[in-house]
Amino acid sequence: MARADDTLGGDTQGSNQGADADDDGTLSVTAGGVVFDRSKNGTGNSAGALKSSTSWTPPPCWYAPKYTPEQLQKTLEPTWEVGSTGYEWDAEQRDRYVNGHPYKDFNKEKTGKGYFWDSYVDESFPPGWDSCDEDVFWVDQGDPPPANIENAVTPKILADLAYAEIRVPSTRVTLAPAAATKVNLPTWSWLDAADFKPVSVTASVPAIGITATATAVPQSLRIEPGTEDAVTYPDSGVCEINNGRIGEPYAKGKADQTPPCGVRYLRSSGDGTYPLQATVTWKIDWTGSGGAGGTLPDGTFGATQDVVVQEIQAVNR
Repeated sequence: MARADDTLGGDTQGSNQGADADDDGTLSVTAGGVVFDRSKNGTGNSAGALKSSTSWTPPPCWYAPKYTPEQLQKTLEPTWEVGSTGYEWDAEQRDRYVNGHPYKDFNKEKTGKGYFWDSYVDESFPPGWDSCDEDVFWVDQGDPPPANIENAVTPKILADLAYAEIRVPSTRVTLAPAAATKVNLPTWSWLDAADFKPVSVTASVPAIGITATATAVPQSLRIEPGTEDAVTYPDSGVCEINNGRIGEPYAKGKADQTPPCGVRYLRSSGDGTYPLQATVTWKIDWTGSGGAGGTLPDGTFGATQDVVVQEIQAVNR
């Protein structure tokens, strides 16, 4: 989760991009020069972040508009005056931003026609991961950033940042029997369809009018019984989403049927329990300004719940 200060538009304001959403999910936050709309995100105390199914990670740093000419002057001149960064560095900076190599008087002649861009760092990454070391640079309004600037904010970068802000519901499954299951008795499992609908986060940079939305759609549920002495339904343990739901609720009269999603334990849990792991895989797509779009790596989110298995061979349901 990114944490960064935002200067553009006023005094520097500390922002925590990882703040919890309100109960209704309508929380927007500004961090790293980016505004995040999480009103369509997953909510609740049990909601959590996705883990990428690959080695993908969001960018550790990125460039975005940060200063007007006046704001950059207000930021740099006090530093030069106290000499805290050394004469040589101060002289180089004055030459760059005041003396016309390449900017004269902080580019004030272009006030209102663009912004100085600077780097923002995701502080949740380990130290040393920050690869954004370019000097503050100017971009005219409506122009793309210089081609040689890696991680300059684009719809794709915004999609990556939005992905990192997605929160999905808990994967605690409903089981039948609920309180305790029995040895050799098929246990039905399913997820509440109302909780497992697409969620999304939109990231934007209003100053330059670009945006991207990352959307997560549930695809499947993997059941891991927590012991080798068990059989899953289906054999793979992966329950595909079907007609908008994962698994099927147990109903009276289905005791002799094989559940489309579930588990059958072959041995009692004794005085303990088995840690059943339920993990949902979410497919991630994104759309952005100018017709941009594509896919991002699938994400997973799981939870463990304790299952009691009793040594009873047959029961009536």
